[in-house]
Amino acid sequence: MNVKYKYYRVILTEAARINRNNPTPEEAKLWTEVLINRQMMGYKFLRQKPLENFIVDFYCSKLQFVIEIDGGSHRGKEDYDFNRTQILQQTGLKIIRYYNREITSEIERVCESIKFEIQIREKELGLSGESL
Repeated sequence: MNVKYKYYRVILTEAARINRNNPTPEEAKLWTEVLINRQMMGYKFLRQKPLENFIVDFYCSKLQFVIEIDGGSHRGKEDYDFNRTQILQQTGLKIIRYYNREITSEIERVCESIKFEIQIREKELGLSGESL
């Protein structure tokens, strides 16, 4: 790891701290209504976690599982999201994405979708029936 990379990680970590304290309404809704209040299937999720030079919205280390929320700022940046997802997936992470409108208007469906994806991930990792 070179110095430039370390410096970049420090910047990301500071940005993550700022974003963690200032969540978007959609991040706050998903966090409080699904990932924390419902204790999503017993797994611990973290908010705004720096991974592989990116800040991911939500991360579960035990499942190596990332949840991203794409909003208006991502419009027209599909290549960026695609490339970012590819880079993260190459490290063995499972990534699922939702749009702001899904979080605000379809939170129950999103909750069920996340549960389903966690079940699939548990099977992939041989963790079925196990949690933190």
